[in-house]
Amino acid sequence: MAIYMNVVSHRFKDKVCIVTGGAKGIGAAIAMRLGVEGCLTVIFDIDQYAGEYRVREFSEKGIKAVFYKVDVSREDEVSSAVEDVYRRYNKINVLINNAGIGFSGKSLEEQTFEEWMRVINTNLTGPWLCSKHVIKYMKKSGGVIINISSTRAIQSEPNTEPYSASKGGLLALTHAMAISLSKYKIRVIAVSPGWVDTSLWQIPPKKPELTNLDHMWHPAGRVGRPEDIASLIAFLASEEAEWITGVNIIIDGGVSIRMIYPDEEMLKYMISILLEDASAGELIISLIRKIREKKEVLDLIKNILSNT
Repeated sequence: MAIYMNVVSHRFKDKVCIVTGGAKGIGAAIAMRLGVEGCLTVIFDIDQYAGEYRVREFSEKGIKAVFYKVDVSREDEVSSAVEDVYRRYNKINVLINNAGIGFSGKSLEEQTFEEWMRVINTNLTGPWLCSKHVIKYMKKSGGVIINISSTRAIQSEPNTEPYSASKGGLLALTHAMAISLSKYKIRVIAVSPGWVDTSLWQIPPKKPELTNLDHMWHPAGRVGRPEDIASLIAFLASEEAEWITGVNIIIDGGVSIRMIYPDEEMLKYMISILLEDASAGELIISLIRKIREKKEVLDLIKNILSNT
C-alpha cells in the first residue's frame, strides 16, 4: 500500500469517483489509487464495517473519501445513493463497477437457481444498475465507466458457470454501453484481472499464502497484486486514455496465454496422459502429498534413484 504514497500525479484533482465494492480487495486498492491522485473517492459497499474502516484509513493518509452502504443488486439503494452523491458534490466523473461475488464450486447439476440469480444480480445486474443511474448525471460533462470483469469471462475451470456467465455478460455490456454512451463523451472499458492475491487488502490484512509455483506459473514472475489493477485503472480513467473505449483489457501476468492453471486435477490428468496410465496421475499426486507431509520421503526417493 505504501507505494501509492509516492504517486504525485493529480490526474483526478477535483473529480468525483464512485468505486463499488471499494472497501476491500481490488476495489479498495482502486479507491486508494484514485484518491491519492486527487479524486474524491466514493465507496459503495454492502459491508458497513469495512466501508467505514477504509474511509478512516484513507482519511489518515490525507485521502478524501466517503462511504455509502449499498447493495448494488437493489435498484432503490443504487438510485438513492447515486442521487445523494450528485446532490452533495454536483458531479460524477468516474464509475468503477468492481463489486462482485464468487461461486460455490458445486457441479452444474448441484447449482441452485438462487445461487445463479445471486451471482448474476450482483456481478452483472449491479453494474448495469449503477451505470443506468450514474449516466443521467455523468452525461452532462462526460466521464468514464470501467467494468471489472475477469479472465473467467473467456476461459474457465470446472463448476464456475454462474461466475463465468456474469463476467462474460459484463464484457458484452461494456461494448454495448460504449456505443450507446459515446454521444455523451462517456467512455466504457472492461478490465479482466487474472490471479490477484488480495490478502493484504482485507480487513484485517491477511498474510499471503502463496507458493513459488504460484509465482513461477506466471510469465511475469509473480501472482498479481491489487495495486497492479489499480495502476491500470488510474490510467484508463484518465484523460491520457481518451482514445480507449469499448474494449476488454486482460491483466493477468501472461497466464492466459498458457490456457491452463496449475491445480492437482490438471497435473493428475497430464501425468496420466504422459504415462498412458489412468491410475498413474492419482499415484503421483498421492506421492506428492506424502512428500509434503514428510520431507524424508523425498530423500528416500532420491537415494533410490541414485542407486539405480
